Amino acid sequence: MNTRRTFIKSVSALAAGLALMTGSLMAQAAGKPPIKVGILHSLSGTMAISETALKNMALMTIDDINKHGGVLGRKLEPVVVDPASNWPLFAEKARELLAKDKVAVVFGCWTSVSRKSVLPVFRELDGLLFYPVQYEGEELERNVFYTGAAPNQQAIPAVEYLMSKDGGSAKRFVLLGTDYVYPRTTNKILRAFLHSKGVADSDIMEEYTPFGFSDYQTIIAKIKKFASEGKKTAVISTINGDSNVPFYKELGNQGIKAKDLPVVAFSVGEEELRGVDTKPLVGQLAAWNYFMTLNNPVNKAWKKEWAAYVKKHNLPEPALTNDPMEATWVGIHMWAQAVEKAGTTDVDKVIPAVGGQKFKAPDGFTIEMDPKNHHLHKPVFVGEVRADGQFNVVWKTPGPIKAQPWSPYIPGNDKKKDEPDPK
Repeated sequence: MNTRRTFIKSVSALAAGLALMTGSLMAQAAGKPPIKVGILHSLSGTMAISETALKNMALMTIDDINKHGGVLGRKLEPVVVDPASNWPLFAEKARELLAKDKVAVVFGCWTSVSRKSVLPVFRELDGLLFYPVQYEGEELERNVFYTGAAPNQQAIPAVEYLMSKDGGSAKRFVLLGTDYVYPRTTNKILRAFLHSKGVADSDIMEEYTPFGFSDYQTIIAKIKKFASEGKKTAVISTINGDSNVPFYKELGNQGIKAKDLPVVAFSVGEEELRGVDTKPLVGQLAAWNYFMTLNNPVNKAWKKEWAAYVKKHNLPEPALTNDPMEATWVGIHMWAQAVEKAGTTDVDKVIPAVGGQKFKAPDGFTIEMDPKNHHLHKPVFVGEVRADGQFNVVWKTPGPIKAQPWSPYIPGNDKKKDEPDPK
């Protein structure tokens, strides 16, 4: 009996000791300073229509990580700035985040001109940027991880689909974009790709408009004339920002149907269609690496979490998700995993730890950060616009494909390395 009583006392003492130890560790963790992370997205100006949702998704992701204990036992503290769709201001704000706020990492930018603006700052101050949007490639930076698509993970597959029997067997192409580096470089790659498929320059129309452009009546009339000259024509749109709203409205106004003149967009998703009457646009296309309608357990859970966050924070309803939001979610979690692996937020140690990170994504796959080229392996989907502004997937790759930062359709790229230069 005494032995049993002694045993119980010993167990109780051990439990009490463990409780004290756990409490002490929790107190130590609670006393650690937070890890500051920068969020660099336009919350005003022409790009706010696209980038505000990424800021909100970043905040939700940080909340989620903090609820699960933070990173290295420390809470993440977001530092949000608004570069206001002003490209030089992106560089100023990036410098402020790195030099003044001392953030460990920055999640941000949408347009390639904003990304190009901040690159010298990240090189100089040895900062770390996670960039969540599809882009034109032709770049490989030590201080950047690209969680959006390279051209071979979006633009090239989309045009191949348009040229296929299932996609309408297009023979002529309109390359329509906003006038900056992403559309122009992407269209340079697409023109070279089309040449390789036997498409002549006379069957390619190329047109650009400024940021914030809204008067598409004349341009769409010009496209209709080009499309009436015989062969089946398709439009490839790299229009960015709030110009997409008047563009799609004018398509509807001029009675353009997808079966007659299909448009595939690379920068239009669920969020951009929020303010558009999509009934006249049913059947028009977008190419992405994620759509909200994908049916898998990870996507269902993620959408549910986002809907709860939207409701709690009184954000615009309905709670839409899109491709760059998914890339933001994945990128922040991969950075957090890499920091845990490295045991530090030191950029020089985190960069090699990011390579090879894997994450179960809402796209339905466990996707990997390429160990060398700083790009995600991503699946590709082509979706048709539905009357409710969502997309039905009409084509997809069997699984994730490796990014090609240097397009094989640009002369000389075969000699470039598939990994960034070391520090």
